[in-house]
Amino acid sequence: MDGYLPQDLGRRRTLKASIGCVGVGVHSGRRVSLSLHPATAGTGILFRRKDLGGLEVAALWDNVVDTRLCTVLGDPTRPEIRIGTVEHVMAALAGCGIDDAIVELDGPEVPILDGSAAPFVFLIDCAGTTTRAGRAEVLEVIRPIRVQEGAAWAELLPNGGDRFEGSFEIEFNAGAIGRQHCAERLTPHGFRTGLASARTFALAEDVEALRAAGLALGGDLTNAVVVEGDRVLNPGGLRRPDEFVRHKLLDAVGDLALAGAPLRARFTGHRSGHALNNRLLRKLFADRSAWRLVSAALVGEGSMVRLPAAAAPAVL
Repeated sequence: MDGYLPQDLGRRRTLKASIGCVGVGVHSGRRVSLSLHPATAGTGILFRRKDLGGLEVAALWDNVVDTRLCTVLGDPTRPEIRIGTVEHVMAALAGCGIDDAIVELDGPEVPILDGSAAPFVFLIDCAGTTTRAGRAEVLEVIRPIRVQEGAAWAELLPNGGDRFEGSFEIEFNAGAIGRQHCAERLTPHGFRTGLASARTFALAEDVEALRAAGLALGGDLTNAVVVEGDRVLNPGGLRRPDEFVRHKLLDAVGDLALAGAPLRARFTGHRSGHALNNRLLRKLFADRSAWRLVSAALVGEGSMVRLPAAAAPAVL
């Protein structure tokens, strides 16, 4: 079971200890410290703004307030409460099977670190994980859900297995990227080896426009892959030939982790991004006939992503 004991099935998982790091926000350019803390069973994932007196925002799809180049959580009635670039740490928490945790920051954006989820996986491994009494649930998709905008689309389909499966396809004019496709059966092992280390990327021609718009102010070659035509500008090159599409699937795992419970479904993305990923969850929860909650003890471990309590029906 990829590191999980059979007796853990149906129990909720959190961190054994608190752990932290310091980095820079890729869009804000601000230095920010982040700490991951254990949480009681049933807490879910909460983001806490230490610099705003401990104000908290639940990591849920309906708290997404912006999707320009990253996923931003917030409170529409209180615009000062924002937490940007949550997708990489959310992917790491989901990929490591964490149900309950508090992510504490002293600024408005999660630090980008090396541009992937691997540093957050390292932090979780250093802190250790443990199970606690409390009902772990899986969100099973039972009817197809699809959203589309132009040539881009994303969908969730029922999955006959007990895993979350994901596939993604991208196509860029830049020769260094081109057309790429990847598919992963996202067990915790599959996430670590297939997706966690894939870094965010940008086209060199877009960088100045992004900075003029107040974005990518903290981005550089230490935390993003930058492409110019056929060339990768990073001195170390790529971590794997299809790193670009693997990062897009990593982003999707983080965005779908805002569901509120691990997904039992097959996800497919075609040139989609944060906005479509969030629209996909909104459409899913708008159709009560498209999903149901099932006890994780009845399904098994290995799915990755999380459901707002307000939407939860009786568990089978």
